[in-house]
Amino acid sequence: MLEVIGAGFPRTGTTSLKAALERLGFGPCHHMFEVMAHPEQVDRWLSVVSGTPVDWDRVFEGYRSSMDWPAGYFWREEAEAYPEAKVILTVRDPHQWYVSFQNLIGRAPGPDTPGGLPPGLDAIVRLQPVLGMIGRSTFGEGWRFGEGVADEEHAVEVFRRHVATVRDSLPADRLLVFDVAEGWGPLCDFLGVEPPADEPFPHLHDAEAMRHNFEQSMAEGRLVSPFDPPSPDVPREPGH
Repeated sequence: MLEVIGAGFPRTGTTSLKAALERLGFGPCHHMFEVMAHPEQVDRWLSVVSGTPVDWDRVFEGYRSSMDWPAGYFWREEAEAYPEAKVILTVRDPHQWYVSFQNLIGRAPGPDTPGGLPPGLDAIVRLQPVLGMIGRSTFGEGWRFGEGVADEEHAVEVFRRHVATVRDSLPADRLLVFDVAEGWGPLCDFLGVEPPADEPFPHLHDAEAMRHNFEQSMAEGRLVSPFDPPSPDVPREPGH
């Protein structure tokens, strides 16, 4: 049963927040990487485009929190299914988000990826019916998986509209609008827990580290976790 629901777009610090929630005892936290690490979960997610009622307990079986797409797209349904759960909307500068999101979508693997896909990354291909529906609903019917969002102003407006919609849809005591650069304080206050002593807030999976992990996955023929430390020469994206 979910206790914390992430409502933020991908590339808003969702991987950092996943690590933070798990450190605070709200794990496991569902994230896109969970689908990649456990490809059998694709079948659970395909149910959301089947036209039949979704069994959210089955989709999130074994998880206490959720973050990132595909879960984050269904924040409203999850908030209704788990009325006691708190909701966290991760945010960042929308123009910086756009650049990072474009890098993410532009590197999305497809069925024609040269050399094939290592275990785990093929889950993204199998999940395309869900991700395609999410993308078209979010950015417009002309959106195609793997093509990104060419119009920055449109994407930024979509981002801002999403933030406003979430803010307007939930009571203030149930929602935290959170930039991961703020660290442990607002998060722990919201969840009613103590911050870890002498432990920095995790900042993971920035754009360059993501690129590094994807390229390493392709080179080694195995899924490389975004939670693995990046090479020392990989620059970091501030706050993420």
